[in-house]
Order: sequence, then structure tokens, then C-alpha cells
Amino acid sequence: MSLQASELFNEFQQLSPSEFFRKNKQMLGFSGKIRSLTMVFHELITNSFDAAEEAGILPEIKIDLQKLGKDHYLLKHTDNGPGIPEKFIMQVYCSMFAGSKFRNIQSRGQQGLGCSGCVLLSQMTTGKPAKVSSACIENGEMKGVKMTFKMDVKKNKGLLMEKEEFIPTSTGVSIELQFKEVSYSKAEQGAFEYIRRTMVGNPHAQIIFRDPEGEKFIFKRAANIVPILPKEVLPHPKGVTADDLIFMAKHTDKRRFRSLLASSLSRMSEKKLREIEEITHVDLNKRPKSMKWEEAEKIVHAIGKMNFMAPPTSGLIPIGNEQIEEGMKEILKPEFIQATTRKPVSYRGGVAFIIEVGLAYGGNSGRIVNEQRKSEIMRFANRVPLTFDQGSCAITEALKTVDWKRYGLKDLENIPFTMFVNIISTQVPYLSTGKQSVAPEPEIVYEVRQASMIVARRLQKYIRVKKAAQEKEMRSKIFEEYVPVILREAAILAETDVPEYKDMLSKVTHRALAELFGEDPDKIEEISPLDDKDARNEDIKKNNTDDVDDLEDRENIDLDEELENSENTDSLDQYFDE
Repeated sequence: MSLQASELFNEFQQLSPSEFFRKNKQMLGFSGKIRSLTMVFHELITNSFDAAEEAGILPEIKIDLQKLGKDHYLLKHTDNGPGIPEKFIMQVYCSMFAGSKFRNIQSRGQQGLGCSGCVLLSQMTTGKPAKVSSACIENGEMKGVKMTFKMDVKKNKGLLMEKEEFIPTSTGVSIELQFKEVSYSKAEQGAFEYIRRTMVGNPHAQIIFRDPEGEKFIFKRAANIVPILPKEVLPHPKGVTADDLIFMAKHTDKRRFRSLLASSLSRMSEKKLREIEEITHVDLNKRPKSMKWEEAEKIVHAIGKMNFMAPPTSGLIPIGNEQIEEGMKEILKPEFIQATTRKPVSYRGGVAFIIEVGLAYGGNSGRIVNEQRKSEIMRFANRVPLTFDQGSCAITEALKTVDWKRYGLKDLENIPFTMFVNIISTQVPYLSTGKQSVAPEPEIVYEVRQASMIVARRLQKYIRVKKAAQEKEMRSKIFEEYVPVILREAAILAETDVPEYKDMLSKVTHRALAELFGEDPDKIEEISPLDDKDARNEDIKKNNTDDVDDLEDRENIDLDEELENSENTDSLDQYFDE
């Protein structure tokens, strides 16, 4: 017997955003024990950074992770930000798709899911409520409140259980959450590594972390400058669709569609508006709400044929070469470091972005695997580390196409080498809501590749000069070791007294040193290598530095030509596929 349509819809229901993500928590990145805890750190840290920077405060975060049982932890996260007003606390932590970041602006978070996702995971795995303490300034008065609450998943809002007011001494927010079915690890994708990489991309911050074993780690800030706040920018005409135009038309207070386009899109001048009218024959003076879908399609099609200025980049604030190098120095202590920032460009015709790359070699660069240092890639988007899904990421794809052997890195996987790549954009094209992988847009892949080859060339020069200096030093040591023997044996053959070989060595090496430094032998001051090795080493070091400068001046490789002629390498395939 077949069912009637009304019976088929007896079970019809509507899910709230919280209900949807309770059933699909993996879409928030909460999949696997190690990854779930790392994503909690990610969400809480990025929100604290954003809040502090918007208030002009150098971020300082304290994290205390206590182990309560097997795969059971208590997390206490405290920051020194501006705090959250009482009426917004449960909205921030209990309402999905609620926040202040739904703008076309460069921001770490863009979806309003982070903090509420952490509370949801805690509630799903332990049934325990969240405890939040917030101190902020309201109407010129310092106020503090402690709240205990749960999330009403059905209604996508908070349920207050306890509230207590207190008098604070400073602003900030502290949250306590319990988690089960998660795991702390120092592995590459664990919570500790996430903090380490965060400090490389955010040298202006400081994080104090106590791990489940009670060990305290202090990640000190390497810079004392609060980053410049990015500005909200209007969408570029090349990036809009017919649906975007209809949506804007229905939610505007403008009286004419012409005014709507001019005020809602960047680079939309009166001249461009007249050009659109000539191509489409659409009256742009009509009321926005009367705009039809067919007319919107005509406008989008016309925009595709027109030439516009590049998207404005005033809203993009890169980390900067100096700050990247300071951050890498503080964490990696490398022997060589180099950073570069590319000029702003756009993908999909209308979304501007900037690529920054830093390279560190030697010291504590790379990652330790089985007590051996191996190369590592640090992927970032708007200063946020991307620790998962690297195989499908545009950054990974770009780095795999670089022929690293031509830059002197023959066994790239097994050397102390760290590559830092950061993409800056108002709309980072993530592949999923987990925000761990960047879509392989051709323009992004190209820019990452170009920037990587620039820093790789500079490392190649450093390695070349370092090798030459080592060879000179080796030859010098051999000379110093065998000259006394030669003098002694020669004296025996000549049946004469053995001369004072220090004085003799000074005279013999006088001309050799002059030739080494490019000086006139008659003018150079006599230096005994046995008496003054340190002085000679300083001169060699200076000479090597000059060699680097000379090489930089002489070598001017066209990167576009290098891009076309270079061969792909499989040296990174094994690392990227892990």
C-alpha cells in the first residue's frame, strides 16, 4: 500500500545551525582526537588575537591544560583583550553564525562558528557547562561578570545557569571547558605545534602554556608593535554575480540602482555606469527593488567585458618581512633567514591577495622526527596556521613544483629547513568550513611559487659562499699544520739549524694572505696566523659577506623564465603525502 504525500511529510523538521553541526561536527574540523583539541586551541587563540588587536592591545594569552583522565581534559584559556559585555557573552559562545566579522575585511575568522563550536564540542563529549569570566569597560566603568551556561542546541542560544558580578582590575576574558575524546600531542598536528607556529606568524603576541604534565612554556613576543588594523573594502565588480546584485537590491535604502552600484562596489565610477547602460540598455535610474533577474545577468555579463582598475589593497595588511624574520628568529634560531612579500594581485578577477614567504635554514629550523631534523612547511592564512589537509592546499601544490635541487638542496626532506608561507586576503578561498586548506587558484599557486624561488636563490648564494669559506679555512689549517714539518725536514737536509718557524711562517704566509684579501703584498701588515687567528677569521667573514653582496649585484635571473624552464622535483612528495 503506497503512502500519501501528507504521510511522507510527517517527519519533516527544520534543524537549527547548532543542531546541524552537532550532527556534523567534522565540518568544523572536529574529527580525530588530536585534531579536535588542536582546533579548539585554534578557535580560542584566533578570537583572542582579533579582539586584542582591534582594541590596540598587544595580545597576551595564558593556557592551562589539565588532564583529568584518559582522553579527558580541562582547558582554561585567559586573554588580556577588551572583554565581552555581559549581554553578548552567551551570543558569542552559544549562537552559531553570530559575530562581528561578516564584513569584506581581512580577518582571522569569518564565519562566526569558532567559539560556539568549542562550547558545542565540550557539551557533546562531557555534558558539562561552560564557565566564562569577562571584564570590560562599559560607559566608562569597569565591570566584571562570571557566568555558567550551556548551549540550547534546538534554539541555537545559551541557557544561563549561574551568574556572579565582581570588580575586576583589568580587562579580558577567561573560559573553562572540559573535553573528552580528545588527545594532547607534541606531534606536527598537535596543540603544542599549533602554538609554536602561531608565534612565528604573530611575533607581537605572547603565550604562556602549561601542558598536562605541568611543564610551563613561555613563548615571548619578538615585536612590540600592534599590527595596523585592516580596513573594510567594497567588493570588486569582477567578483559579483547576478544573485549578489538582486540581494543588494532587496536590502538597500538607495532610491536608484545607479546609486546602489556606485556605493556598494569598488572602482565603479560614473563613466563605468554609463558604459554599462550603453552595453545592456538597462535603465540604472530605476528603483533597485524593481530590478529583474534578466537585467542583473546582463549587467554581470557587461562587467565581464569591461576593464576595471585592480581591486583596492588598502584593506590588506601583511605581516611584513622584518616581522616575519623576527618571529622565525625567536622560535627557530636559524643560521640563515630571508623573507619576501609579493605585490598585491587578485584571483577570480576581483579578489585581492598578498603572498608572504619566509625561509629559515640551520639552527632549530625544521621538525624533529626520530631525533633527526627534517624540513617542514608552515602554511598560514591571515596569520593563522593551517596544520591539516595540506595535500590539497594551493601552497603545497606550488612548493611541490619548485626544483629545489637547483638551489643546492639535494636532500630537502632531511635538512634543517623551514618554509613559511602566508596568504593575506579579505576572502581566503578555503576548501571547507574547517579552514585548513586553500583552494588551488592558478594565481595563488603562481605567486607562492615565485616568492619561494626568490628566497631559495638567496639561500643558494649563502650556501655557496659558506662552502667556499669552509674550503679556505680547511686549506689554511693544512698549511699551518704542515709548514713547521717542512721547515724541520728542510733544515735537516740542509744540515742547518731549524729556524724559528713562527717567524718564518709569518713571512711565508704574508704574501698568501695578501693574495687572499686582494691587497698589495708590500702594503699589507704582517699577521702571524698562529698568533692572531681570530683577527684573520674576522677578515675572512667580512670577505665572505662582501662576496654575497657581489653575487647579489651580478645575478639577476628572470623569475618568469625560471618558472618556464625549471623541472619539477619529487623531493618533497614523500613529505607532502604524509
